[in-house]
Amino acid sequence: MEWPVAEPGTADELAKTLRESIMRLNRRVRQARPVGDLTFSQLSALTSLQLAGALTPRELADVERVQPPTMTKIVGKLEDRGLVARTPHPTDGRQVILSATELGQAVHAQFERARNEWLATQLVALAPEERETLARASEILQKISRA
Repeated sequence: MEWPVAEPGTADELAKTLRESIMRLNRRVRQARPVGDLTFSQLSALTSLQLAGALTPRELADVERVQPPTMTKIVGKLEDRGLVARTPHPTDGRQVILSATELGQAVHAQFERARNEWLATQLVALAPEERETLARASEILQKISRA
């Protein structure tokens, strides 16, 4: 069934409302972090390395959707703090591989804990039926995000 465009109760209206809600929640979760001097860009790059295990600077720039010179600055700041290490590329001597150091992994885990704790606090305040609805919605959102 095809829904009319931009009328209340339509797929377009649901998409708009859902997108705005997800963006606001994402912004709020990002703000729930330990006090520190890592920027959102630095934390995002560290998270990408944590998830990927290791990436070239170009791959990291592509994942983060920034230009390579911007990523060079971000990686430089992370390296200065001992959060990221460079190792030689196994097959291309002109490249390096970036990975999170043990300290970088620990810092990332600290940020994740703070975010999860904030969200868990919000969820506890909801009614059990609301939490059940969100549990089902999270499954659906994961399905959409993998499409």
